[in-house]
Amino acid sequence: MNWKALLKSQGYLVADGAMGTQLIRRGLPPGTPPEAWNLENPGAVADVARAYVEAGARIVLTNTLGGTRIKLERPGLADRTAEVNRAAAEAARRGAGDRAAVFASVGPTGEFLAPLGTRPEGEFIDAFAEQIAACAEAGVEGVCIETMTALEEALAALKAARRVCDLPAVVSMTFDCGPKGFATMMGVTPEGAARALEEAGADVIGSNCGNGIAGHVEVARLLRPATRLPVWIKSNAGRPELVGGETVFRETPDQMAAQVPALLEAGADIIGGCCGTTPEHIRAM
Repeated sequence: MNWKALLKSQGYLVADGAMGTQLIRRGLPPGTPPEAWNLENPGAVADVARAYVEAGARIVLTNTLGGTRIKLERPGLADRTAEVNRAAAEAARRGAGDRAAVFASVGPTGEFLAPLGTRPEGEFIDAFAEQIAACAEAGVEGVCIETMTALEEALAALKAARRVCDLPAVVSMTFDCGPKGFATMMGVTPEGAARALEEAGADVIGSNCGNGIAGHVEVARLLRPATRLPVWIKSNAGRPELVGGETVFRETPDQMAAQVPALLEAGADIIGGCCGTTPEHIRAM
């Protein structure tokens, strides 16, 4: 699917929504990493992609947010890193068919680069490169580096993507709203991230998670004047609330859809959902 041509002709694109919660609805056991189901239940993974495409998504992400060797060490899947990622890409492609482009989801490792952490940049780049190469070999059409809070880690993932493939790369940061405005937990502002990521060679920049769609309208307004690149926004279904020990997102599909005109006016080009969103949210958007 030629997503670039569609974006140019249509003016905007809709991407998919949350993955993990959709797998839980399909029986993913508590405590099981979603990536494990790429091997154990690829049919369910493909079904999630298919549901989002049927809801109108024209970009779907692989089930590989935690797909680096570093992240997969914890559940004992590190030695199957390439296999996990290839299986995820194949499942997403089966679900998407020819109706949507499949991008590799590349998320944080959960660790800090040295000197805040113990691993050097080169180890991060190698881990991201292994993941991205496996997804590229399985036929993804782009790379989505997402949910990043440390600019250094985002840049390491982008370097890895450029090392192993020539696919378009989205880099999406997670911003929180504090007393001084929006910034990542590491203090990176939307404007600063946009400039650094464009200079580093990203093809699309943006934000996901951390905020509901109203907050992301404000983030988009900050990103848009700071970059010439397309802006990617994937919002949570509102702010998370803890109810009876369970995390709940209360924003309904209609409530999210009502904010879409403002989000597009603020400068977003590709929109979708993150935590708490469903195919119903994407259909409404």
